[in-house]
Amino acid sequence: MKAQRQQKILEIIENENIETQEDLAERLKHYGFSSTQATMSRDIKELRLVKVLDASGVYRYAMPGAQEGAFSNRLRAIFRESVTTCEAARNIVVIKTLPGLASAACSALDSMRIDGLAGTLAGDDTAFLVLKSDEAAEGLILKIQEILR
Repeated sequence: MKAQRQQKILEIIENENIETQEDLAERLKHYGFSSTQATMSRDIKELRLVKVLDASGVYRYAMPGAQEGAFSNRLRAIFRESVTTCEAARNIVVIKTLPGLASAACSALDSMRIDGLAGTLAGDDTAFLVLKSDEAAEGLILKIQEILR
């Protein structure tokens, strides 16, 4: 029953603007699921739902990362326009950017959730990326080159 209820919650928030737990409980009731406030709160926590600001300026429940797509696409475009060179030195990748854009390049990479990326550090026009292995660094160089094409 819990799994079915949580699946229905995900369907509801994907298709409707749900602003409050009460709104969500009402919609669940419409689909035949009765739920207490405590249960709703636990479901929201277990599903890791977040509140995001929609286009009309209202907060609503969403899955984590629901708005990352558009943001990530913009960051990728900035990344493409700002990066001038990249190279690996063992498990460290050094990225050179146009002045003032290293931080934007790091933000773009951070939003991609790259396996093996331990962290990024940005200066003005240089970014250092620490990877967990030399192989991960070489793989990241290939991914960066693909993005830059």
